Amino acid sequence: MKRYDRQEKFKGIGSRGQTSITEKTVGIIGIGALGTHTANTLARAGVKKLILVDRDYVEISNLQRQTLFTEQHATDLTPKVIAARDELLRIRADLQIETYIEHCDAPLLEAAFSACDLLIDGSDNFDVRLTLNDFSYRYQIPWIYGACVESTYAACPFIPDVTPCFRCVMGRLPVMNRTCDTVGVIEPAVSLATSFQAMYALKILAEEPVDPRLIFGDVWTLEHSAMKFSRMSEMICETCGANPTYPHLETRTIQTMLCGRDTVQFASPVTEFTQLTTFLSTLNINYQETPYFVRFFVNDKPVIWFKGGRLLVHDVKTVAEGQKVYYQLFG
Repeated sequence: MKRYDRQEKFKGIGSRGQTSITEKTVGIIGIGALGTHTANTLARAGVKKLILVDRDYVEISNLQRQTLFTEQHATDLTPKVIAARDELLRIRADLQIETYIEHCDAPLLEAAFSACDLLIDGSDNFDVRLTLNDFSYRYQIPWIYGACVESTYAACPFIPDVTPCFRCVMGRLPVMNRTCDTVGVIEPAVSLATSFQAMYALKILAEEPVDPRLIFGDVWTLEHSAMKFSRMSEMICETCGANPTYPHLETRTIQTMLCGRDTVQFASPVTEFTQLTTFLSTLNINYQETPYFVRFFVNDKPVIWFKGGRLLVHDVKTVAEGQKVYYQLFG
């Protein structure tokens, strides 16, 4: 029996749709709760290639809701894209996977994701979504928004030349300004958000008709809504209006407070492993080196340095507090 027999028997996909799916490349931005679920589903569905980007590593608190990760990944502080890649290849050896342990910004999207047929949002980050939205509409690549917090979930497809963009409808989206780190999240909310993301993804990849709706609800209270949004276009929209300027594709800053993480991200002046380890040795700072990053402490604050110079300062409440650690290190 063929691997995708049950999927092909489904009348919404069929053999023609399955053939289309197996020719497609999908980019997933953020390999956390949303990203691991959708990567797992799409790998099993038969997509040709996945391109994964995430700037973080696996922690023990991730395991409650982020599939593909194990306790060993958390112990080893394995970068999320590496852990996901290894697990996905155990599921399907012929899957092509490209990984980036990076902050997702406009240059990375333009360099690595321009050949994608579809983009999946797993970012849990408003600025990244605005950048993804601009990239999508400029390069005519559909993307699928997803979000979850506490017991609530949301999903929505944004298709250039078919639907209004994220910027046009974000005022109508359910309030998601709380974070999983402050108010928590349960796995069923993740599963519902990613189920709807995956549903839209399979329709788009199989080249079947899509009825775009903004879907949101609360799995705990059994509330659910599906709202059409085709009339929400704004002619003055900077992304999908009459004269788009795509402003977030011009943003180049990497300094940012990671949502709900007590972590600030910086771009350090040191970009190579040997440069950094020599520098730390001159300061008598002990460090732990892995194939992907170097971990050390500055005034009891954990610091993670990634190849290329990206730096995470943990256990800080504000950007200013993170900057103090940064300047103590680099002056």
